[in-house]
Amino acid sequence: MTMDPLLLTGEVDAATDRLLRTAATFDGPDLAAASLLPAWSRGHVLAHLARSADGFVNLLTAARTGESIPMYASAAARDADIRAGASRPPEAHLDDLRRSADRFAEAVAAMPVEAWTATVQARLGPWPAAMLVWGRLREIEVHHVDLDAGYRPADWPEGFGHRLLHEVAASLNGRADAPPMVLRFDGSRHELVIGDRSAAPTLTGAAPELAAWLIGRSPGTVLAVTPDGPLPQPPEWI
Repeated sequence: MTMDPLLLTGEVDAATDRLLRTAATFDGPDLAAASLLPAWSRGHVLAHLARSADGFVNLLTAARTGESIPMYASAAARDADIRAGASRPPEAHLDDLRRSADRFAEAVAAMPVEAWTATVQARLGPWPAAMLVWGRLREIEVHHVDLDAGYRPADWPEGFGHRLLHEVAASLNGRADAPPMVLRFDGSRHELVIGDRSAAPTLTGAAPELAAWLIGRSPGTVLAVTPDGPLPQPPEWI
């Protein structure tokens, strides 16, 4: 998968379309049902996806104008917006998702080439503006799974699953709380090593399944472990 932000926009559009098709199937009770995220309903997840799109618009605007604009006004404001939007009727959720996605697309289109070299202040710290389109794609694909409505990591586009796996593995390498492990893709000799290889079990599976397990979106039951034994316990993802 390319990391060129402009070439990734088609992936974002396709992921958004898949998300909207799922969201369009929800009625009121569906939205109130639990998601895969603790204490969040499906309505919370959809409200978060809409507000995070606006957060990415803020960061794109900061990169374009040079102004210091945070992703969210504050952590408390972010949480309050999600709570306030969670219980809306299905039509309001769909309209908000569509409109916020359009605002994101417009903000990407407004970016001059030089603005992609900027660094912006994301929720967890400084981030290259060139990574913002990837960040939005990752948000959509992962939270679509969190809706627990039939969309699974196996449904992720192959390029997305590979890119996510590489990103998460790189972020874990060197962390004191990350257990050693070797991640090997099915049907490939390519592998990713986290920590001390000499003490590491080898986990084999499809790239999306490995990535989903590392970020806590899968129990890892489809992964093979060599030598035979329990799966390691990866630390909490972002």
